[in-house]
Amino acid sequence: MLPRVLVLLPAAGVSARMRGRDKLLEPVRGQPLLRDRVAAALDLGLDVAVTLPPDRPERAGILRDLAGPRLQMIEVADAATGLSASLRVGADRARAGGYAGLMVVLPDLPDLLTQDFRTVLQSYDSKSILRATAEDGTAGHPVIFPARALPALARLTGDAGARDILRTHPVIHVALPGTRATTDLDTPEAWAAWRARGGR
Repeated sequence: MLPRVLVLLPAAGVSARMRGRDKLLEPVRGQPLLRDRVAAALDLGLDVAVTLPPDRPERAGILRDLAGPRLQMIEVADAATGLSASLRVGADRARAGGYAGLMVVLPDLPDLLTQDFRTVLQSYDSKSILRATAEDGTAGHPVIFPARALPALARLTGDAGARDILRTHPVIHVALPGTRATTDLDTPEAWAAWRARGGR
């Protein structure tokens, strides 16, 4: 049985490096990336929260048919202040719901599979921060924060995410195959290169 954690996909960013394109709407496996990522998370059977910006209604639109009791779509009014806005919302929801932790899954990593999420969750002890790595040990995602770390997450500011927390707390690493945990696509060139390597 998987631990009762809240899965957070922080999807309130502005895709600033995509030069007008929305990376979360790029097609992956026949559907928009964000929808593909949310569906993969829902396949775990856990509760999933997706943070969304107020000015990109198309992101919410592609998730509408996935709506149900296990999916929370949360509009983040101060999304423009950076990733910390989404992490604060996720931490608050996890604390209020009495979850054993918060698993943060960046939605722009297209190679992660539901089984990868499951592998990380099965290694979670509900006490330590757990972080996935690439096969070579390079730190990546997802990251699980235990309940005791949620107050610190709820106080984050800026766009650095949880780097300070990860730097100052012990972290257990779990290696995933290849570069699934680290292949994030932030520019049109990165998307083109990924597709050229056989990404779909």
